[in-house]
Amino acid sequence: MIPRTLFSSEHELFRQSVRTFLEKDAAPFHAQWEKQGHIDRNLWNKAGEVGMLCSHLPQAYGGLGVDFLYSAVVIEEISRLGLTGIGFSLHSDIVAPYILHYGSEALKHKYLPKLISGEMVTAIAMTEPGAGSDLQGVKTTAVLDGDEYVINGSKTFITNGFLADLVIVVAKTDPKAGAKGTSLFLVEANTPGFDKGKRLEKVGMKAQDTSELFFQDVRVPKENVLGQAGMGFAYLMQELPQERLTVAIGALSSAEAALQWTLEYTRERKAFGKAIADFQNTRFKLAEMATEVQIGRVFVDKCLEQHLEGKLDVPTAAMAKYWATDLQCKVLDECVQLHGGYGYMWEYPIARAWADARVQRIYAGTNEIMKEIIARAL
Repeated sequence: MIPRTLFSSEHELFRQSVRTFLEKDAAPFHAQWEKQGHIDRNLWNKAGEVGMLCSHLPQAYGGLGVDFLYSAVVIEEISRLGLTGIGFSLHSDIVAPYILHYGSEALKHKYLPKLISGEMVTAIAMTEPGAGSDLQGVKTTAVLDGDEYVINGSKTFITNGFLADLVIVVAKTDPKAGAKGTSLFLVEANTPGFDKGKRLEKVGMKAQDTSELFFQDVRVPKENVLGQAGMGFAYLMQELPQERLTVAIGALSSAEAALQWTLEYTRERKAFGKAIADFQNTRFKLAEMATEVQIGRVFVDKCLEQHLEGKLDVPTAAMAKYWATDLQCKVLDECVQLHGGYGYMWEYPIARAWADARVQRIYAGTNEIMKEIIARAL
């Protein structure tokens, strides 16, 4: 196997602390969280205490000011253990950068320290019942009334939506202007007119609190606009490469874990008097998966390297997201098959990982949209 060279000894020490934390404070409770439909709220505070949230944010706001590889470590370790209920990456690597890059100093000082400590859980409300990958189709409106914007509309499939204390809301400030009429707003969960709907029951990722959000005459001060009004779509496009890279990182780590579980299972499980791993079909399937996962690892690590240098472009991030999630689903399906009937039992990690993986090809922009982005750049 090709050794990974991106991570320093400091990164690996951090990885060990993250792994220890997750194995102690998350893994034993995840099955219960799947039943209740969300993780325990206090896990956010515990994660904040050990520096797992928003570690890349500058020290001026209470962050560690470290590089994105620390975020990658958190994503990989959560995925390796199949802890798909934990929405730390969306909070740290998707929401926080919007506030850091486009928020006023007042907004940054007000909110970023609370994101770092876990005092506030965040979400981003893009998707609507009638607008998924097509963000230009957003119908939620924000109308300026004096010194406030009045927001009306609804959102769905919102990760961290049930526990969220602060939400970035994508809304149209000028419905006639197309993409140029979109703006981003920071809305606190306790704002009058902001209601959370039911937690949505999903095929997989059952411990991840995904919910509907409703906005009826929600008033927010115009200071809560991120950046400039009308620039929201441009901001979304600028931040999406990192979001798609985070999905690819998690997908590869999940595929690696599934392959390891399957190697162990096929060596122990017997059929017709010998281990499943001794059959040629099994060996060839394992060889194919190991090769493809290694190829994926090298590519995603190269994308990580490019991102650290500020050079990861939109088409390459789309390639990483589409290819890694397709590979993840392919590998998990093969691994379920090699587990036989036990691969379909919920108590086995491979079954839960298989169910959890399928949505990866849909969110952060469907893989069909990723191919369209790639094709346009050719």
